[in-house]
Amino acid sequence: MTGLGDAQGKGWLSACGRTTDHRSEQSMTGTTQDNPGVVAPPPLIYAGALALGLIVQRFLPVKIFPGAGARLLGRVCMALSGILALWALLEMRRAGTHVDPAQPATALVTGGPFRLTRNPLYLSLTLFSAGIALLVNSWWALVSLPGALIVIRYGVINREERYLERTFGEQYLSYKAVM
Repeated sequence: MTGLGDAQGKGWLSACGRTTDHRSEQSMTGTTQDNPGVVAPPPLIYAGALALGLIVQRFLPVKIFPGAGARLLGRVCMALSGILALWALLEMRRAGTHVDPAQPATALVTGGPFRLTRNPLYLSLTLFSAGIALLVNSWWALVSLPGALIVIRYGVINREERYLERTFGEQYLSYKAVM
C-alpha cells in the first residue's frame, strides 16, 4: 500500500462503471455478476474497525494527546472528509455512475478528486474514521484503522481493480498508469 488515499487503489467510486463491451464474471452459482464482488460495503468495514477500537478504549483507555489538541485535529479531519466525499459523490453523479460497488459500473470516473487519487471515497472514509478517533481522543480507535485499510485493500480494492480492468480494458489501464 503506497498511500492512505490511493493505496495503489482503484476505489469504491471508480469501481462503478461499465461500457458496452463489458464482460461479466460468473459467480459460484453460475449466474452472471456485474460488479466487483467486494467482501463488504466499505463504510461497514471502516465502522467495524472503529467500533472495535472504541470498545477496547472503553476497557483500556489510552489517550492520543493530552488536552483539546486531538479534538481540534479530529474536527479538521472530519471536515476534510466531508468536503472530499461530497466532491467525489458529485463527480460520480455527473458521470452518471453508481457509488454502491454492488451495482454495475456505468462510467469510469477520472475527473474531480479522481484526478488526485483513484480512491477519494476511501480516503474520505479514512479521514472520517481518524477524525472520530481523534475527536474522542482514542488511541485504540486510531490503531484499529490499519486493520480496516488492509481489508479495504485486499477485500475491496483488489477486486475492484480486476473488475475495472475487465469492464474498461485499456481505458482503465491508461488511467491506472497515470494515477
